[in-house]
Amino acid sequence: MKKLALVFVSALISLSTFAQKEKTVTVGGAPMYPSKNIVENAVNSKDHTTLVAAVKAAGLVETLQSAGPFTVFAPTNAAFGKLPAGTVETLVKPENKATLTAILTYHVVAGKLNASDIAAKIKAGNGTATLTTVQGGTLKAMMKGKSLVLTDEKGGMSTVTIADVNQSNGVIHVIDTVVLPK
Repeated sequence: MKKLALVFVSALISLSTFAQKEKTVTVGGAPMYPSKNIVENAVNSKDHTTLVAAVKAAGLVETLQSAGPFTVFAPTNAAFGKLPAGTVETLVKPENKATLTAILTYHVVAGKLNASDIAAKIKAGNGTATLTTVQGGTLKAMMKGKSLVLTDEKGGMSTVTIADVNQSNGVIHVIDTVVLPK
């Protein structure tokens, strides 16, 4: 029994040491662990409560917990706050699930694209890169100074404020404005 307790304590210490060695990025006041999936991390960010609520309302939790990999451009609460008054409240209603799903999946690109991958695509595209979203639309990526900027299909622009938040099933790039499909 004593040996089993020692083995258990040793395993806990090893897990704790592993977690401390992970290279985390702080988003919304919480560390984002590369060993956790997109949803497991996002629920801890105080800056992404609106996004998490929207993902739940759209029924996308299971998808974003799957193996992926995914590149997610994650709008902050402030980004959602830029939408016209009442928009978020309307979108999360069950009757608007299809529209909400289309908007959220427009923020996702299949595969894992770190900022350096996107920068390489921008360079190869002579200043712009076209990213195809899971929703089926496109986002244009470009550099403005040292900032990565996305332009949506309606001409709206969003800036990546925190890049390369690695997850077990992809990567998150925090953005300051919700991007919208046609």
